[in-house]
Amino acid sequence: MARLFAAVAQQPGRGPHLEAFFGCMYHAAMRPAEVIHLRFDQCHLPETGWGMLYLSGGVVTAGKEWTDSGAVHEIHSLKRRAATATRPVPIPPQFVRTLLAHIERFGVTPDGRVFQNQAGNYVEPAAYGTTWARARKYVLTRTELASGLAKRPYDLRHAGISFWLYSGVDPAECARRAGQSIEVLFRHYAKFLDGVREQANRLIEQSIQEWGRVSQGTATVGLSRDLDRK
Repeated sequence: MARLFAAVAQQPGRGPHLEAFFGCMYHAAMRPAEVIHLRFDQCHLPETGWGMLYLSGGVVTAGKEWTDSGAVHEIHSLKRRAATATRPVPIPPQFVRTLLAHIERFGVTPDGRVFQNQAGNYVEPAAYGTTWARARKYVLTRTELASGLAKRPYDLRHAGISFWLYSGVDPAECARRAGQSIEVLFRHYAKFLDGVREQANRLIEQSIQEWGRVSQGTATVGLSRDLDRK
């Protein structure tokens, strides 16, 4: 993903604004609407160590005729959560630094939003979609492009969750961080979880074998001592 993020940052205009935007989707498995809604007061960004994002909702483009206020955008609560619910998501130190650099460079909007377009308004799906498509074209090989690797920005969320699972994070914790049920996680990542399960089985088997060797060694030492006493 590093190649793609770098290709985003190098694009003139909106590119530098969107590097951390896409990073949120990958490192925190955030939905695009949640990234658009992210405010500075929802971010715990220490100078060292892991940070935390306290997500509370998302901004969706509904159209004036579909909102009570007549506004184009509407703020929704977290998906499948109570209106006042929040979802804390830890983020690694590397991405904490990326977010800090983004805020230092671009600031925040008057209402505290971390991400904005060049005019200070909401980031639009068409805009970040175009930027992502260009980044893929710039850095991916023909084979990678044909495979559909990270074809949509939303695929970054899937990639982030997959990386957590591959790293050995408990599926229930992955589901909690991603804001989805464990049932949905198992349904969408069943094939990937099969591979993780096999890896877990190998680790357990290795531990059993190691424990067996340790236990056998302890038993041998104990037997030798008993014989010496006799």
